[in-house]
Amino acid sequence: MSSPPRNKPRSRRKTNPEAQMALAEHLRELRNRLIKSAVAAALGTVAGFVLYEPFMTALKAPVDRLNDQSGREAVINFSGVGSSFNIMVEVSVVLGLILASPVWLYQAWAFIMPALHRSERRYATGFLAAAIPLFLAGVAVAVVALPAAVFALTAFTPEGSSNIITANEYIRFVLQLVLTFGIAFVLPVFLVGLNMVGVLSGRTVLRSWRIVVVAVMLISAMAAPGPDPMTMFYLAVPLLLLFFVAVGLCLVLDRRRARREARRAAATGATADAATSADALGRLGREPGA
Repeated sequence: MSSPPRNKPRSRRKTNPEAQMALAEHLRELRNRLIKSAVAAALGTVAGFVLYEPFMTALKAPVDRLNDQSGREAVINFSGVGSSFNIMVEVSVVLGLILASPVWLYQAWAFIMPALHRSERRYATGFLAAAIPLFLAGVAVAVVALPAAVFALTAFTPEGSSNIITANEYIRFVLQLVLTFGIAFVLPVFLVGLNMVGVLSGRTVLRSWRIVVVAVMLISAMAAPGPDPMTMFYLAVPLLLLFFVAVGLCLVLDRRRARREARRAAATGATADAATSADALGRLGREPGA
């Protein structure tokens, strides 16, 4: 005797359109996202080992340019026996994070997206698509700013002296510059994301623009690896532009959300205030059990 056909379970999205999860499910989701991000970073680190030599050649170019164009004597010095290996590992890990940025940025957004309404998820996907180019753009700006920073920071060397730059300090200087620029360029995207989940409103952010300008200048001054004002300028100006673009997008999203809520409230009020027609009353009286 064949068993009766089972009803197919409805999809998780249909039964739970708002993607509500318990705390244990949130923690499990976070763990899975972190594992995927870690695996992507590990694979990127392997690729970073392959790209280490050409990357180091590009990093040494500003120092070599000091010898060729400025008439200064500058050299990168590996001070210890194992320092070259330690630097190779450190550089490879950072390269792995940069190469894996599409994956871990996606995992971060995928963890936030269940909190969004269905109509807002397409905007989240668009902002995810913007986060990856912005991170890479920040890295590119850091690479552009690197020669100016090296030139300015070594310009105070007395005539007749040499710049013997320790490799550990120089690599950390460069990696700090690259990661700071990359992460700073992505922050406005997360600002818009907080607006989409209802944590921040556009007007709230706009009212604090003076504080944000001062904070950006202070953060740029602290994040710039050295007293070079041009490096701070390269970081502060794009950050301020991205901040005001993010504020504009937040205001647009707030306006659309307000219109949508107004239409929903109007529809609910119209339904509640609508009078029952005579035909509907007659059908109600003829229904069984009425």
